[in-house]
Amino acid sequence: MNISNETIDSLNQKLKDGSVTAQELANETFSTIAKKDEKLNAFITVNKDVEVATDLDLSNPLAGVPIAVKDNIVTDGVKTTAGSHILDNFMPVYDATVVSKLKENQMTIVGKTNMDEFAMGASNETSYFGEVHNPWNLTKVPGGSSGGSAAAVSSGEVIAALGSDTGGSIRQPSSFTGIFGIKPTFGRVSRWGLIAFGSSLDQIGVMSKRVRDSAQVLTAIAGYDDKDATTSKREVPDYTQFLNQDITGLRVAVPEEYMGAGVKPEIKEVIQNTIDLLEQNGAVINHVSLPHTKYVVPTYYLIGSSEASSNLQRFDGIRYGFRATDVNNLEDVYVKSRSEGFGDEVKRRIMLGTFALSAGYYDAYFKKASQIRTLIVEDFKEIFKDNDVIVGPTSPTTAFGIGEEISDPLTMYANDILTISANLAGVPAASVPAGMADEMPVGFQIMANHFDEGSIFKVASFIESQNKFYEKTPTGMED
Repeated sequence: MNISNETIDSLNQKLKDGSVTAQELANETFSTIAKKDEKLNAFITVNKDVEVATDLDLSNPLAGVPIAVKDNIVTDGVKTTAGSHILDNFMPVYDATVVSKLKENQMTIVGKTNMDEFAMGASNETSYFGEVHNPWNLTKVPGGSSGGSAAAVSSGEVIAALGSDTGGSIRQPSSFTGIFGIKPTFGRVSRWGLIAFGSSLDQIGVMSKRVRDSAQVLTAIAGYDDKDATTSKREVPDYTQFLNQDITGLRVAVPEEYMGAGVKPEIKEVIQNTIDLLEQNGAVINHVSLPHTKYVVPTYYLIGSSEASSNLQRFDGIRYGFRATDVNNLEDVYVKSRSEGFGDEVKRRIMLGTFALSAGYYDAYFKKASQIRTLIVEDFKEIFKDNDVIVGPTSPTTAFGIGEEISDPLTMYANDILTISANLAGVPAASVPAGMADEMPVGFQIMANHFDEGSIFKVASFIESQNKFYEKTPTGMED
């Protein structure tokens, strides 16, 4: 079986007609991972001892379907590392809420995907377990931090995977690897059991080749959780109802800042062609401005790093995870465990965040960034008064080469400029494949108002139906 050619619904039909069992499906997935992951390094842990559900409720299309989970989402009895040396032996004793929901829906969790350390990175090169390779060109990055999940889906190792998105970490790798990825509204999906990076920014989402597959999984994992006070009690709709709808009259905002000088011309062309396609099919295109976009990168890195500085204090070599051995006193345990356990990018952000929160600098940096964040939120509110969605490129470039930008943090941070705003504003956002440039995939970003994921699925399913990008095979995986 070629997983790349399947969908959740097609696998459900095979399970119903008895042409495959859930155990055979799991075995086939493990076989596919064994063949492909030598090239990709998409998985940190392959969960071959997973307990596959036997008495399947096949009225639920998710039952028996294999799925991968990003390695910063805790899994009971399955190693969870967050891509870091400091957690390379951490074995959780409970499941994250989203994992519990996958199990309730009888999905088979086949493994934990590689990622930038503690989700800090845009290329999947900061992982302690080595970089992940892009299935379209093995010399290029898959994006980050959910690059392992993206590569696993794009290559056909799995149909769907969970990722997390703090500043674009689902959407940018989805763009780089030619798949669909959605970050829902902040509070739509429980973060209980997600190893925190930036608590006011993090959100768990779904990545898949087909839009419908993500709609089905998101419907299953979304909803209120009494373990996460930030989750909303709003009813969760069946997101599949928004697929394959007429887009006539849909109000589409195109910010001038998203089609500016920093975006490569060949990417602008692909994005503009997709905007024209929407207009030709009845959508109303409005050209707008998000005036505070120029401040999003410094705002995000000050807020995100400050929250990371606070969240990562718990990794101290005392309670769990890596502990340095060459120590003489308690201070040595703290300092050496953190110095040896954290990678350079994590240390960089901890130091930046600690500085921004320190006495004498808090007002000038963290407080000022929080004020700018409010202005960014207001920009979005203003546009959504008259528009249903905001669209543009997901990334200003296609996937870059492994090793090209990792030594230049500022250039790396700038890659997130088009995705960060959605996290600062807390609105849902997704990337859907729009075409190719430089022989690599180009993602089309769609953002909507709070809790209006339905409009995103509506637009994404229309674009998918027009370009059928899912029929393309990643060139780097061709024999």
